[in-house]
Amino acid sequence: MKSFGSYFKRALILTLALLVICGILYPLVLTGLGQLFFNKQANGNMIEVNGEAVGSELVGQAFEGDEYFHGRVSSVNYNTYTEEEKESGDYAGVSSGTFNYGATNEDLEARVKEDVAAFKERYKAVVGEEFTGEIPADMLTASGSGLDPHISPANAEVQTPIVAAASGLSEEEVAQIVENNTEHKVLGIFGEEKVNVLKCNIEIAEKIGAITTEE
Repeated sequence: MKSFGSYFKRALILTLALLVICGILYPLVLTGLGQLFFNKQANGNMIEVNGEAVGSELVGQAFEGDEYFHGRVSSVNYNTYTEEEKESGDYAGVSSGTFNYGATNEDLEARVKEDVAAFKERYKAVVGEEFTGEIPADMLTASGSGLDPHISPANAEVQTPIVAAASGLSEEEVAQIVENNTEHKVLGIFGEEKVNVLKCNIEIAEKIGAITTEE
């Protein structure tokens, strides 16, 4: 009959072996393969300008200037807060999510009405005429994460006159920038077309001389 010490030794060896294999070797191998074959994805799909990371293709950012495209409504404000909000406790740290309001929620209805009015006012102030078109749903609704980096082509089209008027670019130039940064359906049938806001705004910034790209 084997002693307790013999069973303990086997259990200890097995534990240490699994620790080395699963806790050290396996992560190192996966990390190495990721860096070797999927370097961009493994490092967060970062976008760089002049060698400096300005954001990720996968995480939205807050943009304010009329010369730039604005992303979707974010219930976490794209994790952008002022020092006053941090001091008051309104900033609870980096997060994602949404309020998950139902379609009949009064707060949602009130917020959408305010956003519609704000957009029409902004459009008139910048473009110089009343907005008479249809506002796309994704301009008024938040994504599940609150960090969606994309808008729909329809959303971009509605914003194009504002961006053109504020930036000094022609609407044709802005439309081309949108097309340059539109991700089309996979194989032409799967998924939805979507426009990357950060990529569009970087190209706009280059066009208007707000940033210069080093050769």
